[in-house]
Amino acid sequence: MIRQAMSRMFYGWRIVAVCLVASVFANGLGLFGAGVYLHALVERNGWPTGLVSGAITLFYVVSALLLIPVGGILGRFGPQPVFALGTAALAGGVAAIGYVAAPWQTYAAFLVMGIGWACLSMTAVATTLAPWFERHQGRAVSIASLGASVGGLAGVPVLLLGIDRLGFAGATTVGAASAVLVMLPLTVFVLKRRPQDIGLLPDGAGASSATGARAAAWNRRDALRTAALRSVMAGFGIGMMVQVGFVTHQVTLLAPALGTAGTSIAVSATAISALLSRLVLARFADHMSARTTAAVMMMVAAASLAAMAVRPAPAMLVAGSVLMGMTIGNVTTLGPIIVRREFGAASFGAVYGIASCVIQLATALGPSFYGLLHDGFGGYRVPLLLAATVDVGAAVVVLAGKAKAAHP
Repeated sequence: MIRQAMSRMFYGWRIVAVCLVASVFANGLGLFGAGVYLHALVERNGWPTGLVSGAITLFYVVSALLLIPVGGILGRFGPQPVFALGTAALAGGVAAIGYVAAPWQTYAAFLVMGIGWACLSMTAVATTLAPWFERHQGRAVSIASLGASVGGLAGVPVLLLGIDRLGFAGATTVGAASAVLVMLPLTVFVLKRRPQDIGLLPDGAGASSATGARAAAWNRRDALRTAALRSVMAGFGIGMMVQVGFVTHQVTLLAPALGTAGTSIAVSATAISALLSRLVLARFADHMSARTTAAVMMMVAAASLAAMAVRPAPAMLVAGSVLMGMTIGNVTTLGPIIVRREFGAASFGAVYGIASCVIQLATALGPSFYGLLHDGFGGYRVPLLLAATVDVGAAVVVLAGKAKAAHP
């Protein structure tokens, strides 16, 4: 019975499942894990927060610069080589971070992790899924992005527990090995390039049922001239800078007030909130305005950051983290959904490749934005208030680009 049901299921949903698992490891060991590594390195070695934050910024800069070629490789050769390289690089960097003894080694480890993040990021996931879905593209991307919430939910507590039981090096080694053992078989045996290769069309239609005209293709130059794409790059660049900076510093922000156990619970609550909000988005993504939803998410994030800055009591830190969780997953997911809707599947890899490069470069500023302001002002109050202010601006920019996509 199960085998019959699997045979009737559109193969694209298997691609979604692999992308979901990839997001679990990429976010658990990469995005959310970076905050754990930051805290562990500062605590163990006594290095300044800003110094280690710079290594995390390098992580994002490297991945940003690779997103354009990653999109091209995915379009030309399919996801298998990209996901395989991403798994190897992420695992190698994570394993190395547990053994670093000098700042330059930290920067080298995060550089390698940046390669892995570029190959397994939401950009890679969305580009992998773009050929497989038309009517359900919002749902497919949203479901795959659930892996990011699962990674955040499990990654930080497991890493913190692993460090407590196995030591820093032992925990990162086990995490790296787990990624390789799970992801490489899925990459080799499940991933495929496009539905046409197995006689299907997007959403599972048979090849004989193809109807309608092919959507016009965009090139990067024409797309960059549109207010629609520029608003995505600017708005989501700011929004992601604020979001990733918070995630990176969340453990260090919460630990003095909540302790290790309380911090683990708060981070888990953040991830649960992100997971629930992503479930809601997966259900309604194909029937709502992605731009309006993104703007609302950024306003909620701004409110939560401001509340934590003004009243950094334990209860408010937990409540603010949970509110941030509602926005974390959806801000990440809505950018590619907007570009996919406004520019089409055929152009998605090229158009979102350049957009995501700009967004990721802005994102790279997040860890250092919080870290340098923390060191300069002696705490997180100023960086949180400034982050809230710029997030409001990001919401306005995203709304300003609504319904302004032009035809090529």
